[in-house]
Amino acid sequence: MNCKNTPRKKRTDRTHIIYELIVNGNSYVGITAKTESTVNKSVLSRFAKHTYRARTEDKTWPLYTAMRKFGAEAFEVFILETGRGKAWAHQRERELIAYLEPTLNTF
Repeated sequence: MNCKNTPRKKRTDRTHIIYELIVNGNSYVGITAKTESTVNKSVLSRFAKHTYRARTEDKTWPLYTAMRKFGAEAFEVFILETGRGKAWAHQRERELIAYLEPTLNTF
């Protein structure tokens, strides 16, 4: 019998996280894939990327303008939902944006 180990097939339906950032009564809803060991670490990593881009890029997007104005430390980060699959995550994000009407999202 051949006991050769075959590599495990990589999942195509990764866990995605829908998160909300709130500052000074304004909010932003976004999604990210679970790339770290925990959901919370993944969202904080994505928030750090937003912070870095707000500092280094000259974007006038509402979220980045708010980050430059109030500072990253003023933001509250909330995890709204988690689920499997990119298609589900994008659909659910659109639904939550329509329901919550965040003011910092770019449409």
